[in-house]
Amino acid sequence: MRQLTELTWREVREAGSGAIAVLPIGSQEQHAAHLPMGTDTMLVEAVLDRAAGLLTGSPELIRLPGLPFGHSQHHLFAAAVSLRPQTLHAVLLDVFDSLVTSGFRRVLVVNGHGGNEEMMRAAVKEFALRTDVAMGACSYWALDPADPGSSPGHAGWFETSLMYAVHPKLVRVPVAPRPAGPEPLFHRPPHPGLVVERYGEWARAGGATDDASQASADSGAELLAARARGLAEAIRSFDAATSDSHG
Repeated sequence: MRQLTELTWREVREAGSGAIAVLPIGSQEQHAAHLPMGTDTMLVEAVLDRAAGLLTGSPELIRLPGLPFGHSQHHLFAAAVSLRPQTLHAVLLDVFDSLVTSGFRRVLVVNGHGGNEEMMRAAVKEFALRTDVAMGACSYWALDPADPGSSPGHAGWFETSLMYAVHPKLVRVPVAPRPAGPEPLFHRPPHPGLVVERYGEWARAGGATDDASQASADSGAELLAARARGLAEAIRSFDAATSDSHG
């Protein structure tokens, strides 16, 4: 995987016809009292870098710098740097348009923040409807074949374990247990398939969806390996399905 920021413009043009441009997107937002604001950005980049190592150079990937801001209005009760939904949507469309104008015909967005999902998927669909390009979008946590579609929660066991594995010095210890009480409705809806949002729910949850006090580096290493394998397989599948887009 080559870094876009390290290439000359001629190298970008040469790569564009066959390579997949990969854009990781994250956020800057509260992650309770023990994790840093950039957790989502750091984790998606770590999973992507590990997945690229599993691919051993095929398909060719050109990695864009991670987009560090996402839709995080729901975390402003504490602290966040947030883009409005329409702003994130517009930013993604501008990035896609620039990549295609620069010669790329395949673009994959890898997401690290749940609040970005709807805008990411809408932007990918809209752009592919009007542009001769193959687009892909995924959230890294949903790609483990053994645990597809699982919800990792926020600032809980999943993310804290991963941060112990990739950036242990940034985890503030000791990690306090989550306050007693029901998990927030947006994380554990009262009925399958039902989406529930309620004013003040994030503040009531204390900024985390589940208990992180039992997180560990060993668990994080297993999660990182599984999600990287899932992402690597997703990239291979995207490559195989869109190989006729090489131009």
